Order: sequence, then C-alpha cells, then structure tokens
Amino acid sequence: MGQFTRIAIDGPAAAGKSTIAKILAKKLNFTYMDTGAMYRVVTYYCMKHGINCQDTKACEAVVNDINIELRPDNTVFCNGEDVTRAIRTTEVSGNVSYIAAMKGIRLVLSAKQKEFAKTHNVVMDGRDIGTYVIPDAEVKIFMIASVECRAQRRYKENMEKNIPCSIDDIREDVKKRDYIDSHRDFAPLKKADDAIEVDTSPLTIDQVVETILGIINKKLGR
Repeated sequence: MGQFTRIAIDGPAAAGKSTIAKILAKKLNFTYMDTGAMYRVVTYYCMKHGINCQDTKACEAVVNDINIELRPDNTVFCNGEDVTRAIRTTEVSGNVSYIAAMKGIRLVLSAKQKEFAKTHNVVMDGRDIGTYVIPDAEVKIFMIASVECRAQRRYKENMEKNIPCSIDDIREDVKKRDYIDSHRDFAPLKKADDAIEVDTSPLTIDQVVETILGIINKKLGR
C-alpha cells in the first residue's frame, strides 16, 4: 500500500454512487472526487456554446478551454461560473454519455483524476475508476441497482432540487446511458475483476454506507 489510500466506486447511472461516495469520504476523512460532474461540465459547456454533443471532433477541440473546479463544499464551477444545478438538468443528463464516450475527452479528464489520486486519500466514483483511472486502488466497489429503482431515485432527487423532469424520461435516459456507457470503445463501464459488487436496490442509504464501510475496513485491515 502506498502513501495514500484510494477507494474506487463504479456502477451504472443513478446507482447512488455520488451520494454514497460523499458520505463515505466524510466518515473516513478522505477527499471526495465526483468524476461524473467533470463530464457533465464539459457537456454543459458544449451545449451552452451550441456544440453538438455527438460531434466528437468539435467537443474534443474545446475540452482544454474548460476549467473545472470541484470545490470542497460540493459546488461545481465551469470557468468561474457556478454550474452545480445547471449540470444536473435532464438535458445535460441526456447528453453526458455521448461526451463521456469520447476518447479525447476521457484522456484529458482521467489524467486530472489520476494526478489527484496520487496526492490524496480519495473516494472517487464513476464508470471506469477501478478499471482505468486507478486500477491499483486499495478498495474497489461496483454498485448496481435495477433500472426502476435507479429511475425512482433520480426522480426523487430531481424533485427535491426542483429540477423539472418526468419519471418516464428518466427511466428511458437511464436505459440509454447504460447502453452507451457499457458499449463505448474506450474505458467502458465494466466491473473490475477484483471489485466487490453491492446491489443497492433493497437497501437504504445508511445500509449501503454500512455495507461498504464494512468492506473497506476488512480490505484495509481495520
């Protein structure tokens, strides 16, 4: 084990990764890095500037113009603009998987993620954290949940944040993102061979946290 401890949490869209990762980081006194928010920022930027999110060449051409800040209070900034709410809209959610599938964008953002993991005790969540970003992470978790469960969670989350949406649209978006994320050519959504799978469908947030904390403590010999 190196100087820093890395915990990788992967899984499909709306599995609750970010929610759980934030709580775990706080309990462990680790730094939380929301990699999904980084791809959402790029998606938001492209949409704001009239760039088609399925135009690989155009999107990859602007990724280095985007300064992404993930602040300790969980706010997200894009070139100085607070986009914490803006990146969670259904429009961004419907396009982010296209952006995340682009190799040029993944290479730029994953390089930032890899560098960050070298200098922090970190809980990092995404699609390819345990397989590509930090494949040598000390603990790897793969969170899953049924499509209906994930759609209901995302709908409730959006309602609480006053983000307009429909459960039918979210359900279809979850299915679409599952397909795109798992079928992309570069660093697709995939369970690492040494990751421990946790089905969160029947569990409360507290139960998921306790389950994963138990895995972490066992892996780290605590």
